[in-house]
Amino acid sequence: MKGKNEQRAGLLSGFGAYGLWGIVPLFWPLLKPAGAIEILAHRMVWSLGVVTLALLVLRRWSWIGTLLRQPRKLGLISVAAAVITVNWGLYIWSVNNGHVVEASLGYFINPLVTIAMGVLLLGERLRPAQWVAVDTGVAAVLVLAIGYGQPPWISLVLAFSFATYGLVKKKVNMGGLESLTAESAVLFVPALGYLLWLGARGEATFVSGGAGHAALLAATGLVTAVPLILFGAAAIRVPLSTLGLLQYLAPVFQFLLGIVYFHESMPPERWAGFGLVWLALALLTWDALRTSRRTRAEAEAARPAATATAAPAGPAGAERPQEAGTPAPSTSTT
Repeated sequence: MKGKNEQRAGLLSGFGAYGLWGIVPLFWPLLKPAGAIEILAHRMVWSLGVVTLALLVLRRWSWIGTLLRQPRKLGLISVAAAVITVNWGLYIWSVNNGHVVEASLGYFINPLVTIAMGVLLLGERLRPAQWVAVDTGVAAVLVLAIGYGQPPWISLVLAFSFATYGLVKKKVNMGGLESLTAESAVLFVPALGYLLWLGARGEATFVSGGAGHAALLAATGLVTAVPLILFGAAAIRVPLSTLGLLQYLAPVFQFLLGIVYFHESMPPERWAGFGLVWLALALLTWDALRTSRRTRAEAEAARPAATATAAPAGPAGAERPQEAGTPAPSTSTT
């Protein structure tokens, strides 16, 4: 029963995380007349406050000293902070300038870009279905480029920046809350400096926009941190295959908001490009589910043989069923 409750809680956390990321386009227009860079700077500053408070509550500080003694990891965190700054800034600008649908395309094609980077940078080998999916994604970009007369730059920059961020985070290998704290700390000083510079020029909307506007700008910290905390709770409770399916919720919601709420146009070439991307994602999902099912079946088939081979024989096995003083395996939640 406890396991089922944990999985249910993880599933709800996953829905919450991707659901919030999916509806966040509704939030950024509320921050006008602040520009994208000012909003981004507030997001960086207030995020550090929120994650610091979360660390105080959880009493998770031991990792800081270890991190400070690792220059290479600090360098990677700085790279991750720079890349996510590009991603966040462009996304906010896109939403507030009528490009919600194109932004959603960036997160649709992000899994395809991630797979391509794995092949090109990490030497990973793809299964046939994954090759077909990547080729279909390339065809989708070509269709959109021909239809628009230029490549879908917003989608491509969002996809490549987020895929690069994921690659760097993989090498950093830190928990979600800890890595967000470190990245926010790197971004805090330049972000605060920019806001002070805006204030000195009399162009900061935080003061001139009134208390309500200031509160909304401060809420960017919660908008950033809460979905990540929910995602962290989901990641330790549900299988990765489930998280992989849930990740499509965010761009689906964004796409629907772009059409239904923001009334962005969908000419035939855009439908054709999106259709190819969705076909590629369907292939990826089918291949991932098939591979996961096959791996589980092979593991279950191998378990009886492994148990029979490892079974102790005679008195020696009865004397020592478990090493004295050896703790049972545990799962870390950090």
